[in-house]
Order: sequence, then C-alpha cells, then structure tokens
Amino acid sequence: MNYTQCRQKPLKNPEASAMISTFPGGTTAKHPSSSFSAVWGKCYGYLSAMMAIAVTALVATPLRTYFDLANIVMLFLLAVMVTAVKFGRGPAVLASFAGVVAFDFFFVQPRFSFSVADAQYLVTFAVMLAVGLVTAYLAAGLRHQASLATQREARFRALYEFARELSGALQVDQVCEWTRKAVQQTFHAQALLLVPDEDGKLRFPSFPNLENLDLQRLSGFDMEPAQWTFHQALQSGAGTDIHPNNAYSYFPLVAPMRARGVLAVCLDDGHVILDDQNDQLKAFAAVAAIALERLHYVEVAQEALIRVESERLRNSLLSALSHDLRTPLTSLVGLSESLAMSRPYLSDMQTEMAGALRDEALKMCRSVDNLLDMARIQTGNVVLNSQWQSFEEVVGSTLRACRASLVNHQVRTQIDPDLPLVRFDAMLIERVLGNLVENAAKYTPPGSGITVSARAQGAFLEVQVLDNGPGLPLGTEETVFEKFVRGNPESALPGVGLGLSICKAIVEAHKGSIKATASAGGGACFTFLLPLGTQPAPQVEEDEFHEPNLP
Repeated sequence: MNYTQCRQKPLKNPEASAMISTFPGGTTAKHPSSSFSAVWGKCYGYLSAMMAIAVTALVATPLRTYFDLANIVMLFLLAVMVTAVKFGRGPAVLASFAGVVAFDFFFVQPRFSFSVADAQYLVTFAVMLAVGLVTAYLAAGLRHQASLATQREARFRALYEFARELSGALQVDQVCEWTRKAVQQTFHAQALLLVPDEDGKLRFPSFPNLENLDLQRLSGFDMEPAQWTFHQALQSGAGTDIHPNNAYSYFPLVAPMRARGVLAVCLDDGHVILDDQNDQLKAFAAVAAIALERLHYVEVAQEALIRVESERLRNSLLSALSHDLRTPLTSLVGLSESLAMSRPYLSDMQTEMAGALRDEALKMCRSVDNLLDMARIQTGNVVLNSQWQSFEEVVGSTLRACRASLVNHQVRTQIDPDLPLVRFDAMLIERVLGNLVENAAKYTPPGSGITVSARAQGAFLEVQVLDNGPGLPLGTEETVFEKFVRGNPESALPGVGLGLSICKAIVEAHKGSIKATASAGGGACFTFLLPLGTQPAPQVEEDEFHEPNLP
C-alpha cells in the first residue's frame, strides 16, 4: 500500500483515481482535475448536511403526536453527529444551526412560524445548539484522528515496503531506479537519485525505463543546488531558503559515515511539499543512503577479500619460484668459480667473463633471496631472535658485507659514542641496513658520498642512510615501500622492487617505523626507528671470599 493519501493526484487505475485525502484542517479535497469537481467536492458535505436535517424533519413530523419534543430534539442531534462523522466539522456546524431552525419552525408552537409562545424554548434552542456544536467538534476530531492514523499506517507501510525492496539491491543503479519508482508511486512526483563519482561530482544514474520520466522537466534540472546539498548535507530547493525558486527539492542521502548522494523530487503540477511529505521523503532518503552505504562496504569487503587472496597466491608463487631457482643459481655460482680456477688457466678475457658470470649469478641469488624473504615475512613465518647488542657492530658487519657495492663510493659513519644497547634481531636489521646502503650505492653516481648515522632520539634508536644522488621522484616517498615498486620504473638498473618492502616489514616486525624523505643537501634520506626499550640490569659476578677461621 502506497502513501497515496498524502497527494491529491489521480493514479493510473480507475479505483485509485477516486481516492481522496483528508488534511489536518479537517477538510476533504479531491484531485483538482477540473474546477467543477473541486467546487463540488467542497459543497457536497454542506448539501448533505442540509439534506440530513430535511430528512430528519420529515421523519419526525408524523412522530410528533407520539414523541415528546425532547425526543425529537435527540433525533436532530443524531443527524448532527452523523454529519460530523461523515463530512467533518463545517457541515456539522451547519447542521446544528439548521436543526435548531427546523425544530423551531416545524415542531414548536405556533408551528410554521419562528415566533415562540413559551420563552423556555429559547433555553431548549440554546442547549440544542451548544450540544450540536460540541458533538460536531468531538466527532470531527475523532474523524481527523482516524484519518491521521490511516495516513501514518500508510506512510509506515510504504516505508517498510521500500526498505524491504532495497534490502535485496545488489547494484547502485538498482538502488537509484527502485528509489525513483518508489517516490514516483508514493508521492506522484518526478524523482532522481544522484550518486557521486570518484571525484565527488554527482552523476545521473542509468534509466532503463525512460518512458516513465518527464523529459521536459528533466531537461531543466539544475545540478548546482544538488551539488551544494551533497557537500553541505542540507536540504535545498523548493520549500527551503536555499535556491527556493528551483522546481526540485533536494534531500541529502546522509548515511552513518558520510553523504552518499542526493534525492531530487519535483511534485506534479507544481504542488508544494507538505510537512508530513517532507518528513517521509527524508525517511526515504535515509533508507536509500543506508542501502548505498551497505553496497559500498560490500564492495570494499569484496575488494579486500580479492586482495588477500591475490596476495596469498602471489606469496605462494614467489615461495615456490624462489625454491626452484635457488638450487640452479647456487650451482651456477659454483660452476663459474670452478671455471675460473680450472686448468689450464683461462685467458684474461675468459677469466673476466667467468667473473662477470659469477657476479650476475650472485645478483640473481640476492633477488631470489628477496623474493623468498618477502614470501616468508608475509606468511608470518619469521621469528625474531632479539638480543641486547651494540648497533655499532651491526653497522661494521653490514659495511664489510657490502664492500663490493661500495667500492666506488665514499662511506662515512656517524655513530653516537654513548649509544645504548638495543634489543633486535641482528641478522634481520643487518639485512635492512644492507638494503638501504646498496640502494644508495646503486642509485647514486660513482664517487658520491653515503652517510650512515645512528643516535638515540627519545625512546627510539634513529638510524639514517643519506646520499647526495638524484633523490626520489616527487610524490613517491610512500609508494617506494610497496612491493614491486621502484623509485624510477624506467631505470636500467637491476632489481625487482622488493628491497625496501622487506626493510619496512622487518622494521615493523620490531615495532618500529621507516620513512623516506629528501635530504637537506640533495639526494635521498631513509630513516628507520627501533624502540630502545628498558635496558637490562648489568650482571656483576661477585668473587667468593672465605673468611679464615681464627683461633
């Protein structure tokens, strides 16, 4: 059941077109299809009231010889009450006055005259009129309350049906189309539901049934107040102080998280939206907003599930591929070394080629190790072997391991001499520092400088690796830590873009953080923090002292 009582418009079927609506004033109005029907709708109740009094007088005339005048008065009051229940307050008031006049003219002596022989009848007339007016007021009030209850029931039923229908929507266009149809059927109005695109601009949804739209009215649609309503989450358009001359009323679709779109409504024949209709349209907009937000989070959940499954599949593939490549690459490194030491000795060119083959195989081994480490970290199979140790030793071992990559660079260390012991996994942190140093050496020209510094910064150990190379491209400070992302994708330098991702995963496993910024002197600066924690208490071994036995 639709809330057809709120609008005085004919429906498409003949039965619905005959429906009428009662408004809070107690008046009944039919759809103004013509001026004659409108006038007739207003006059019909008053004519019926006069007819009721006339019929009561005709029925009571033969009964006056059997009934007292007090009982005949009751018959007129009964006619007043029936008129009030059936036609409302105005016709009932008219029936009260007409009943007093008819009772005086036809039943009070002298009959067929408005003169009164006994002055006591004046009191009867007054009481009869007062009782008739009170009866008319009470009956009309009950009729009005019944009409309001019917309207509320119809309103709640329409809202319930609308919410139940939207609960099965699976696409945004379905919500838009079903909302448009529900508003059109309930309020007999042109409706549009607009949703924003990725840039926050409202767009028109697709209309599978364009024949149901008023294209002429749609062509005059103004997007400016709709966009204002979406950004401000406030109603605008007809009936408001914002863009009041607009033909449409714009209702924001405010969901619990944020606005999801705008519902634009234009009543037929330029009618003004009533307060009850305005409240119900807000309820329709709220239901549509919740449906759109539900679809949004369903889509987010699906995308998250796809990302998780893709990540799991990629990690499994990387792990399998790394295991399959490690053995032949190790064999290739061993064979190249054996080739260089084989007898008879190779020529200088052949020795150089064997060394180049070994170096390239080692680079490939490191790339495979990165793939395997990333797969192992992502699956959570890494267990930290954290120990309290000096970070200066890690810096020294890292630089020794990377000496082949740093042969053409000037490396400087700045380690705070008062640096306390730090609890971390030395092998993994050495891997982090080594990746950062090798990246600095890879992406800076020969002869450039690299600085490794470490100091205590509050509750954290701050480690920085600075270079004076070309630096990171603007806007890539965050993305360089993603998997398979490189600072310069077009670079001819080898690498798959996993080194920094591994660094971030290892540092975050230590409850720390890492970031990339532009160096003050040019180049790139990578900084990672490790929590210092509570220093362990020193263990002092006491020498055993035996007091001699004195006599």
